[in-house]
Amino acid sequence: MNAAEIIKKLELLENPVNIAGMARFGITTKKAFGVSMPVLKEIAKDVKKQSKDRHSLALELWETRIHEARIIAYLIDDAKQVSEKQMESWAKDFDNWAICDGACGHLFCKTELAYKKVFEWSEKDEEFIKRGGIVLIAWLAVHDKKASDEKIAEFLPILEKHACDERNFIKKAVNWSLRQIGKRNLNLNKLAIEVAEKIKAQNTKSARWIAADALRELTNEKMLGRLQKKLKNSETNTKQPYPKQRIPLN
Repeated sequence: MNAAEIIKKLELLENPVNIAGMARFGITTKKAFGVSMPVLKEIAKDVKKQSKDRHSLALELWETRIHEARIIAYLIDDAKQVSEKQMESWAKDFDNWAICDGACGHLFCKTELAYKKVFEWSEKDEEFIKRGGIVLIAWLAVHDKKASDEKIAEFLPILEKHACDERNFIKKAVNWSLRQIGKRNLNLNKLAIEVAEKIKAQNTKSARWIAADALRELTNEKMLGRLQKKLKNSETNTKQPYPKQRIPLN
């Protein structure tokens, strides 16, 4: 299945009702067909089976500037072939939160450059590039199971720094990433709570919201119970005590 065939398939699936619904959820883009995510995932699955060069096809689909074609692009691309040039180019094209989050979560967080882009993009002024850097934190906290607590904790000062950004898509990204770090394990939960309290002390509208929402989840008894259970299971499986030392925050 080539790019032209994929676009033709998307055209046949066009749904004006879904396009209107996308706008209501803040997904604004110049060209979209309103094809649902489950359907796009099925198309992407078929493309992966049929395509001999998924990476080149992904690049071609992205250049169409069609919302659903770009979704298929990041679903089929090979993270091992993604270059820094590609990441920078795609990030500049982010025009809504869904494409930003999807590309970061399904593709960019799997690349060797993911950690680097967290620190670079979170300092950008452009809203969706900045959001990309921050949401990569959330994705890495969830999916990089091998990362040490120290490595994940390096993200916390970034979240504290940018909690004062009043833009809706930035403050929500900060909140999301802070919660995901705090739900990783008990050690990081304590650190995330400390940072949430520091954010609260900033006393801006965005900071107060970020802190209140994060603390509500990070101090929830059921959530803490799950982390305790996770710790016990880890100790049982490894037969090694969980490290007691705390990670200092810079």
